[in-house]
Amino acid sequence: MYVSKRQVTMQGGIATLVAIALVLWAVGAHMFTTVEAANLTYVKDTLSDSDTGSASNHTIQFLSPTGVTSGQTIVVSFPAGFAMNAFDFADVDLTEGVTDQDLVGAAPTASQWSAVVSGQDLTFTSGGASADIAANATVTIKVGTNATFGGVGNTQVTNPAGVQSYEFTITAGVADSGQTRVAIVDNVLVTANVDTTLTFTVSGVNPLQTVNGSPTTTAATSTSTSLPFGTLASNVSKTLAQDLTVATNAIHGYVVTVEQDANLLSSTGADIDGFTDGTYVDAPTAWVAPTNNIALENTWGHWGLTTTDGDLKGAGNDFSSANTWVAASTTPRAVMAHDGPSDGTTGTADSTGDDVGATRVGYQAQITALQEAGDDYSTTLTYIATPTF
Repeated sequence: MYVSKRQVTMQGGIATLVAIALVLWAVGAHMFTTVEAANLTYVKDTLSDSDTGSASNHTIQFLSPTGVTSGQTIVVSFPAGFAMNAFDFADVDLTEGVTDQDLVGAAPTASQWSAVVSGQDLTFTSGGASADIAANATVTIKVGTNATFGGVGNTQVTNPAGVQSYEFTITAGVADSGQTRVAIVDNVLVTANVDTTLTFTVSGVNPLQTVNGSPTTTAATSTSTSLPFGTLASNVSKTLAQDLTVATNAIHGYVVTVEQDANLLSSTGADIDGFTDGTYVDAPTAWVAPTNNIALENTWGHWGLTTTDGDLKGAGNDFSSANTWVAASTTPRAVMAHDGPSDGTTGTADSTGDDVGATRVGYQAQITALQEAGDDYSTTLTYIATPTF
């Protein structure tokens, strides 16, 4: 059979290809296979503040399919515009799952990672076999004052001035990489108005009620506009009371004061003086009877007041002890106070604590046999509730 030169050449080429294929099969063609990079998954960066130009913490998370082994690195590349403000390893945390990794600035041991910021890159380098990230492990990186392992960070990253989204690139080991974005936006100003509120009430108290631990219970029914002592008997004290409530949304609270226009006066010109013996006691003092000195008219009878609000928030002398009294006065006296919003109900009728929204004010009068006769002793009390918004 005749074979042309061309045919011979083609057959020789085929034979050569077959020979090469056999050699590759024999030695293993897999030796020429390249490693394919894997994508990081669940990649995100949460900012503590997304306002332009603001200092912010970063919490970066991702899952590494391949992991990071001894001597390899994790690199977080911050976009241009993010100011890396003199960070060191104390300002970052690296966590695998829930396990915090030991960080140093340089020259890590086999169980440590170094953490170094250079330019826009934050680079973690494994120091050895005991500092690795397992395949499919979740990695969390905290940057800023949210870094707390081994000490609290004191430096944050400053956001760019431009309103837009920025891409972060993360590489882990030699195979895994991924990207995420954050949006830098201007803060939103939210405005609203809340109307001011104030409700102040004065209510009467029935007989046989207590007030601020006084052993003398109320002798008669009072109303919101009257305190009817009736006939006073010598050497016998009488007590009346009124309940006060305040409801307000004043941020700094309120003060309630009371003042008299004069002593208890009779049309005859006689008066019942202020507690005690006309000295007009300012500091709450235990009740005592008038001393009944024939030469001193102001010792023949006196009257005073008390309150169950034991903490007047600096507005006056506190009634922190039970059964203590001061004189009624033409100068306003604080009898109720709070340093924030009040509900008009919180408080008790016989305590010495901070009555937030309700309190009881008591009035006590006592005379001796020398007190001048008169059937029309009277004075006018004025309550003033002053909120501070």
